[in-house]
Amino acid sequence: MATTMSPTPIQRILGVPFFTGKLDEILDRVDDEGGLVVLPSGPGMRTLESDAEYREALLGADYPLPDSGCMVLAWNLYYSPKLKKLSGYKYISALLERPSVKEKDATLWVMPSAESAERNREFLATKGIELDDEHVYIAPQYQRPYQDSVLLAKIEQLRPHHVFLAVGGGVQEPLGFHLRRHLSYRPAIHCIGAAIGFLSGDQVRIPSWVDHATLTWFWRIMWSPARFFPRYWEARHLILLMRRYQDRLPELRTR
Repeated sequence: MATTMSPTPIQRILGVPFFTGKLDEILDRVDDEGGLVVLPSGPGMRTLESDAEYREALLGADYPLPDSGCMVLAWNLYYSPKLKKLSGYKYISALLERPSVKEKDATLWVMPSAESAERNREFLATKGIELDDEHVYIAPQYQRPYQDSVLLAKIEQLRPHHVFLAVGGGVQEPLGFHLRRHLSYRPAIHCIGAAIGFLSGDQVRIPSWVDHATLTWFWRIMWSPARFFPRYWEARHLILLMRRYQDRLPELRTR
C-alpha cells in the first residue's frame, strides 16, 4: 500500500518549484507515486525567458531538483533560506540501489546512442540491473517539438515502473513532460541526462569528492574544454536573471 506523503517542501527560483527535501524522501516519493523528475542545468535555466517548451516542462514537472551548482551558489550568496544542492550524481547513484529499479523488466532506458547504451548497460549489470534489448531505446535525433510517438507506444506496451531519459538537457525535459501528459499510467520518469555517464565512463568519470565540492562543471571543462567551456560560460547569464527575478517567473520574450 502506498504511504501518505507530507506536503512537498519547495523553494521557488525563477518561478520553478525546486524540491528541498532529503534525498531519501524524493526517492520514496517517486517510488510510491511516480511523476516527472527533472534536474535542470544552469545553461538550461537561463533560457526560461526565451524557450517556451523548456519553460513549460520545468513548470509542469512534479519534482524539479536543485542540481545546478551555479544556481545554488548564486541563490545562497544573495538570498535565503539557504538551498542545498541535490545533484544528479547523488540522485542516480542512490536510485540505482533501490529494489524497485533492480526488479526484472522494471525499467526502460532511453540512451543517446548505441555506443552509450553498450557502456551504460555494462555498468548497470555491475549494479544488478540486467537489461535486454527490449528495455533499451536508442533516441533519434529529436527536433522541436520534442515528442516521440514510438517511445510513447513502447512505454505503454512494456509499462515499466521507471523510465530513464539519458539524452541531452533541454531535450529530455520537454520529452519527459510530453510522456507524462500522454501516458495512460504514471511511471517515474527520470531526466538524468549525463549523470549515468559519470558513473559508467560514457562521460568523464566524476569522483564523489568533485560532486560534493560542486566542481562537476570544472571537471567537465577540464575533460573537454572546447565542448563545455562555452556552455558553462553562457550560464553566467543565469545569475543576472536571478538577481532580477529572484523567485518570480521571468517574462517570456517573444520575437
